[in-house]
Amino acid sequence: MNREVTLPLIVDDRGTLQVAAADVSKLLRTVGGRWLHLVEAGQEGLDEDTVAALTIELAKLADRIDVACIAHSSGAGS
Repeated sequence: MNREVTLPLIVDDRGTLQVAAADVSKLLRTVGGRWLHLVEAGQEGLDEDTVAALTIELAKLADRIDVACIAHSSGAGS
């Protein structure tokens, strides 16, 4: 099952982003990295393949947030 997620940008009436996208994308990458670290440390109950797949998807989502925000900031999203 491969579903696409739509990411709305939350902007005010002046077009200013209301969520620090850099913080959100950093959080997504950090969560994935932490999961990988736990697998590498031998944490029981974590399937390596599942963690790897989820980490990749989190990184893709973070990339999409970054691209959408860059487009918004450059005026391409108007």
